[in-house]
Amino acid sequence: MSDSDRLATVRAELASMAGLLDEQCRRVAALADASPADREGLIAAIYEAERAIQSAQRLVTRAEKLAG
Repeated sequence: MSDSDRLATVRAELASMAGLLDEQCRRVAALADASPADREGLIAAIYEAERAIQSAQRLVTRAEKLAG
């Protein structure tokens, strides 16, 4: 397999991961909306998880661009 083929595989995998992370971020945000308002600690933890997923998504997207 050539370097070009390897990079194409890496780019495709990273693009797939970015899409999956986007979906997971939406799911986590929906959990925050569905949580009882009096569970502030739970909601804060869910929003923290959402931010972490967004950060991971940005890093994966950056890696995808670098692989291009």
